[in-house]
Amino acid sequence: MSKALSPELMISLLKWSGLLLVFVGLMIGAWGAIADSQGPVMRYWQRYCASLERKLRLMFIWTPGQQIAIGQIVAAVVVLALHVGIGLDPYWWILILIIIVAPSKYIERMRQQRVLQLEDQIDGFLTSLANALKATPSVANSFIGIQPLLPTPIREEVELCVKEMKVGSTLDQALLNMGGRINSRQLDTALSAILIGRQLGGDLPRILDTTANTMREMIRLEGVVKTKTAEGKAQLWVLGAFPFIFAVVLNMMEPGFYDPLKKPVAGWAIAGFAGVSWLVSILLARKVLSVEI
Repeated sequence: MSKALSPELMISLLKWSGLLLVFVGLMIGAWGAIADSQGPVMRYWQRYCASLERKLRLMFIWTPGQQIAIGQIVAAVVVLALHVGIGLDPYWWILILIIIVAPSKYIERMRQQRVLQLEDQIDGFLTSLANALKATPSVANSFIGIQPLLPTPIREEVELCVKEMKVGSTLDQALLNMGGRINSRQLDTALSAILIGRQLGGDLPRILDTTANTMREMIRLEGVVKTKTAEGKAQLWVLGAFPFIFAVVLNMMEPGFYDPLKKPVAGWAIAGFAGVSWLVSILLARKVLSVEI
């Protein structure tokens, strides 16, 4: 007679057998979903991968979107396996949510940082273009000449404009494409100065120098406004939380201090009036600080 299995071993075998069955079921379900190339799952997969690739290519990053999506699936499967195997309660669903959301958010943050970095280089770009125009009257040739002088990332955008012109695109269309890719108000202003000055004629180098100086001052003023707005928001958080902190501390120092506010009419009216006043002041402060730059 063979020795009977211990209860602990039986539980372990059942747990891992269940995990294996769940894994096989997930694989069968996934295979059934992706087998139909025209099904809703594959259509969403293709749209998601294309969206990731499009955002990355705008930053001249050539990582395939499918590679990122597959990495998300593998990470999610690993988290689920760990949750079933060793238990990750109550954090496993938070990890799954992070895996789903994090790549898109991180790529968008990269794009925003790139736009900010590019906006800091616009005045230097205009100054370099103005100096190049003093040596050669052709705007297209000036673009070609200033490429090695520009820092990244604006150099990448100028190089792409030059490549578009070499394959038959006009300078105006290349600049419009550049503005559409970056989607920056400051860059649109700079490109508008180039396009309008080129079409209307006149002293284009002087126009670009003036535009560069103006934008440099605008960037400085925007920095001042952002700094003051950040300080105001920090003060708003402090002032918003201070009444509650003060009330808790005062009640700890002198228990029963707020007992009169528990009276049915007068106390509730005073407490309600104080709460409404606090809420109105917070809303007004948020309205004042919601400055769009």
